[in-house]
Order: sequence, then C-alpha cells, then structure tokens
Amino acid sequence: MTKNITDNSKRNLSLFLGCIAPNRYPGIESATRKVMERLGISLKELEGASCCPAPGVFQSFDKKTWLTLASRNLCLSESLDADILTVCNGCYATLADTNRILKEDPEAKAGVNEKLSEIGKEFSGKIEVRHIVEYLFREVSPEKVRDAVIHPLDLRVAVHYGCHLIKPAHERKLGSAENPSFFDELVEATGARSVEYEDKMACCGAGGGARSAVQDVALALTEKKLEHMQSANVDCIVDACPFCHLQFDQGQIELADRLGKEFNIPVLHYSQLLGLALGYSPEELGIHLNRIQNSEFYTKLGERAESRFPGRKLGAGAGIGKGGVPT
Repeated sequence: MTKNITDNSKRNLSLFLGCIAPNRYPGIESATRKVMERLGISLKELEGASCCPAPGVFQSFDKKTWLTLASRNLCLSESLDADILTVCNGCYATLADTNRILKEDPEAKAGVNEKLSEIGKEFSGKIEVRHIVEYLFREVSPEKVRDAVIHPLDLRVAVHYGCHLIKPAHERKLGSAENPSFFDELVEATGARSVEYEDKMACCGAGGGARSAVQDVALALTEKKLEHMQSANVDCIVDACPFCHLQFDQGQIELADRLGKEFNIPVLHYSQLLGLALGYSPEELGIHLNRIQNSEFYTKLGERAESRFPGRKLGAGAGIGKGGVPT
C-alpha cells in the first residue's frame, strides 16, 4: 500500500465533476477518486453542483449569467470551506476565471451577489480553484508521484495539454503556453515516455462550440492532430479534460464512419494513466468503457486482451471495428 505522501495541513478539496465525466466517461470519475485516495488526498462531495458552465459559448453570449452560474458552484465549495478541484480544462477555466474576476471587480461581484441572494447564497471569494494536473504538479510534485508508483508503465504517450489548462498564461502561471513541461513531467513520473509530436499544443478541435456548430471543421482539426500522434508511434493519448477526451475517443469513431480512416489510438485521462501506475486494473479505472479499444495497448500493460472482452475477438490497429468496439 502506498503511503500518504501529502501534507495534511493543505486546504480541503471538493470534487467538481462537471458534465461529461459523470455522464459520458464515468471511468474518469472513478479513476480520480481512486488515485487521490491512494495519494492520501481526501475529497469532499460537492452536492448540488451544476454545469460550470462552459467558458466559450456561455461567456460569449451572456457574461453576467455565466458569472452567476459559475459563482453558485463556487459558493457550494465555500460552504464546505474547501478549494474546488476540477478534472476538466473547461470547468477549470470557467471556475478559476470567475473566481478571479469577482475578487478583482467589486461591481461584478455585487451584481452576481444580487442574483445569488435570491437563492440565499453569497460569493465571498475565500477559496481557490484547482485542476487535478496543476494540483498534483504543485502540491504533490512529480517526484512524489514517482515515489508512489508501484507498476511503472512502458508506454509511449502523446500528451495533450488542451487550451484552457494553460491559457491565458499570465493567469494560469504554469510556465510557457507554447512549450510547457509540467504535464509531461507528471506523465513521465508514471514510467511512461512523453513523446514529442508536431502541433502538440494545438486544440483538440472541439472547443468554443465547434464540435456542435461546425463538426466537420472540428473533426478536420482532430484528424490532423491524430495524424501527427500516429506518426510519432504512440501507444496512447493522455489528456486532462473529459471534453478533449470525448473529441479524441468519439472523434476517432466519427472519422472512421465518415472517412473510413481508422487510427485506433487509446485515449486516457491522466487520472486513468496514473491509476494504472498505482496498480489499479483497466476495469477499475473505466478504461474498458472508452470507445477505442486496442489489444496491443493491453499487451503493453501486461494484460490479456481477451480478458477485457470475454467471448469476443479483440483486434489491433485496423482490426478494431468502426464502432470502436472489438469485432
């Protein structure tokens, strides 16, 4: 059993799940809870939380409503005297930016609190917003994560930072937005190798409402990024955002259906990658629930691929069906 490697004097944390993880990729939630518990980090339940709401679309149409809805979520965590922890880049952007704006702008804070008073709440600005990758890097450190690993991973990983985790750089304060390293360091703490590839810092393609409004454009961006990852001969993609996760995982299915183009690159959230390194099985981390499955990936993990899908033939590469499940 891994020892508690965190400082118990650090502030409490509540877990903000957002929408996509619990509704589309519950494995991300399961993995997050398991790895944080293993690292000795307790998470409070954030009962009553809503959509963050999304930073691109909502903020663009009605900033006051966006601030008010986000501040309600912040109030829930304030009532627990806990900083709020996200597993999603978009949620991180909305909650962190709202927290900052309302702390710095008295007029905006007053306007939001006027609306919040109708439901008996008030934003005070006494907590901080954290992202799981940013939190593990700053508060735990790659070195301590490495110390906790019991099953080093022999994987070539395409790290996808996403947009909102690192931008705007002057607010996130996580180093260069064009050539960051903190996420790569956490990935390599698991024993995996972060492989460089062309246009690494490009968007997944889904952001800003593109996935819903102009899906062909979104998929073209995803296709290009997947091509660069494939050229780098990676074993999997590792992201820090369920929406990026959806675009890479489901997006591969859509590209196969529309263009007959198959990449079959497994997609993991960082919590799932870390969970593997901490000794959890793919099933415990919900990796088997992802659309893209690849027998070669399970072989690299030292798992019998057939055991993931009893009674079905599990292909590799082009052997995976267009539906993203074994055929």
